Amino acid sequence: MTFSIARSALLAAALVAAPIATLSLAPTPVEAQAFSALRQAIAEAAAQDEALVAFYRDRDFQPVWTVTEAADRRAALMRALEQAHVHGLPIDRYDTEGLRAAFHAATNPYLRGQADVMASRIFLQYAQDVHGGFIDPSTIIPDIFQDLPHRDPYGLMSEFLDSDPHRFMASLPPQSPAYTRLLRTKLELEALAADGGYGPTVQAGSLRPGDTGQAVVQLRNRLMRMGYLDRSATAEYDSALQAAVVNFQANNGMTADGIADADTIRAVNRSVEDHWNEIVLSMERHRWLNDGQVHDRLIFVNLTDFHTRVIDNGEVSFITRSVIGARDRQTPEFSDEMEHMVINPSWYVPRSIAMRSYIPNILAGGSTYMQLLAGGRQVNPASIDMSQYTVSNFPFDLRQPPGPRNALGTVKFMFPNRHAIYLHDSPDQYLMEHEVRAYSSGCIRLDDPHEFAYHLLARQTDDPVGLFQGILATGEETYLDLDVHIPVHLTYLTAWVESDGHIQFRNDIYGRNARLSAAIQSLGVVMPDPAS
Repeated sequence: MTFSIARSALLAAALVAAPIATLSLAPTPVEAQAFSALRQAIAEAAAQDEALVAFYRDRDFQPVWTVTEAADRRAALMRALEQAHVHGLPIDRYDTEGLRAAFHAATNPYLRGQADVMASRIFLQYAQDVHGGFIDPSTIIPDIFQDLPHRDPYGLMSEFLDSDPHRFMASLPPQSPAYTRLLRTKLELEALAADGGYGPTVQAGSLRPGDTGQAVVQLRNRLMRMGYLDRSATAEYDSALQAAVVNFQANNGMTADGIADADTIRAVNRSVEDHWNEIVLSMERHRWLNDGQVHDRLIFVNLTDFHTRVIDNGEVSFITRSVIGARDRQTPEFSDEMEHMVINPSWYVPRSIAMRSYIPNILAGGSTYMQLLAGGRQVNPASIDMSQYTVSNFPFDLRQPPGPRNALGTVKFMFPNRHAIYLHDSPDQYLMEHEVRAYSSGCIRLDDPHEFAYHLLARQTDDPVGLFQGILATGEETYLDLDVHIPVHLTYLTAWVESDGHIQFRNDIYGRNARLSAAIQSLGVVMPDPAS
């Protein structure tokens, strides 16, 4: 049974005149046949989506969006979709105008059912994107192994229905201060682009204190626009400009000597759009880590920055320089939990490294400080006829015992994972003095491993130094459990914002951001046109 002609005309007029948030889309009273048709329409529209079928089935296929009492729900969804660009999301995938039109056109049971399921699908797409990321990086970069924190669709819909809709939508993006600072910076860069950007690029190969001329003016003006220099009319590379260059270099991971060499000029000449792209990609990377939990402590290894940080309650409480995997042996990106440390560790040599660096010498009769193991038991190299083996069929494992020459140094920090990656000390501390520190076979070497250990242990003992040093002095390989496991993120941020507001940029050492940026741009995530 359909509505009367008079009621249909009144409803149609109301649909045209009323805003979405206040529409009364449910006819009253709903006769049995019409309601049955509505439920059938919802069932048909949801049929290809198992999660939505289960969700609506458990609610007897009743509408959740196209009823009078869902006005706030519709308003919260539409507002979130209209603001999706603020989070750097691909807004075209949500069909905001199509959904608006579907709500307005929902004048019969069939169209109401179609609109209701359409709203649920778009809600789930947006909610998953803004919460856990909108691209699967592993399909683009083989060395990214992040398990995206996408939520169960049924649970997501159910929780939304049981919550204040506006607060729920606001809770979906990462709630960390780091993400909030990135979002704020993104909006500031958009405003700066609309106001002309950074201005003309610096037309010079390099500049140094004492130089004068147009190139110095260009350098001065760009650093002013970036916030590194107060307004000035000087055309000389004076002390104020030198100090600005020092700060710029420090915030871009360069040797901060105040001389605008070729690398510094190249970085200064990057556009607002370049910086915006880096910020947006960092926001997406933060979504990949958004497990929805509040962690009072995190360990954050930023590969592009060559540093390892401990984050306590959102603030950096410890930082140390690090060495990461070489370009041909790249450190993967993934997350896990640190469970224990090993003091006076042995090094069980990975097969790939053994074949490349140790087995050829052993087969040639050279001396080695490595122990040969067969079935976990040490064997004497002198008792073995090495002539019967080659590098490929060498049957023994190699172990380097604890000691001053051990490749892992005096301690390693374990978060057991399938990649055999961990943090550790290193006897090659001279590498920490290099600006670009990509030398390892994939693991993370720490500049201050003992201080790192003390910092972690301070939460479970009153004397972390005494505990650590007492074990170290024994020379025995010892496992020391952490009372509370600590989430570890090995990530790749080329842009972030410090708590003091300073924007940091780093080079794309592995070339990962270039490929990821191309992927998100292909989805329509581009900087807004300042003229629009």
